[in-house]
Amino acid sequence: MNASGAQFAGIDVSKASVDVCVVPGEQASSFTNDATGHEALYRWLQERAVRLVVLEATGGYERECAAALCVRGCAVMVINPRQARDFARSQGQLAKTDRLDARLLAQLARVLDQSPKRAQLLQPPRDAQRDELEAQVMRRRQLIDMRVAETHRLAQAQGAIRKSIQQIIKVLDRQIGQIDHDIDTHLRTYHAPTRALLDSVTGVGTGTIATLIAMLPELGQMPGGQISALVGLAPFNCDSGKHRGQRRIWGGRAQVRRALYMACMSAIRFNPVIAPFYQRLLTQGKPKKVAIVACMHKLLLILNAMMRDHTPWNPALHSA
Repeated sequence: MNASGAQFAGIDVSKASVDVCVVPGEQASSFTNDATGHEALYRWLQERAVRLVVLEATGGYERECAAALCVRGCAVMVINPRQARDFARSQGQLAKTDRLDARLLAQLARVLDQSPKRAQLLQPPRDAQRDELEAQVMRRRQLIDMRVAETHRLAQAQGAIRKSIQQIIKVLDRQIGQIDHDIDTHLRTYHAPTRALLDSVTGVGTGTIATLIAMLPELGQMPGGQISALVGLAPFNCDSGKHRGQRRIWGGRAQVRRALYMACMSAIRFNPVIAPFYQRLLTQGKPKKVAIVACMHKLLLILNAMMRDHTPWNPALHSA
């Protein structure tokens, strides 16, 4: 079927159900958000020869549905909620219901189908081992956030409350140690070659490696400019007429940026390529924050090239 006569579907996902709408024609239905419902949803979409399905990321409730459709051969995109909100405003849609959201996502699917980045936006086939690693990385982040919060409370606590907080911190420390061990075991078992490659870079530790493998599977598969934009480290223009605005980074994958930031904090001290690059930027008068972001960008490009070429760390190749 050519694109001009194609059908497009939008799916609004909640914990218990999924609401779907197909355009053109405004056909709509609802299914349970479980394996049985996903199978029925797939058959319903197949009957209508849907070309592209768009779902909005909904706190993880969309994952099983998107994976079930991908496995069965559907073209699926999972978009950021901000994209859906911005598109709704552009269409003048202020009301919000599950059925309206599904119709809006279907209309957005028709637009995204014409995007030159269509292939990049499609949901990749599910990788069970990467999913497990991603869950471990996310859980580690949650535990660390809880420990930080308890540490802040400890500074103001007294008496029995202080003792209680100290006990919780000890529990969290043990949990973080256990999840670190689980992540290390997972990397050695399922991602040993990739880990060895990335681990050769001074400043890049296990936490950064785990985050890159779990949350940036495109690493090494895209040109440098595209991978930078995907992560949110590519500076975007802000120009209008004769005005030339300040370039800023925007959007992207926050978890990956956070991991690269932590790696850069070590790299700007010890890495033989990143450290002099950072000092050179400071000498040129760049603010420290700008210099750090530039180092994160450079480090990402280096890692992307290493993964692309399957070449271990070589300072001579990246010192220019």
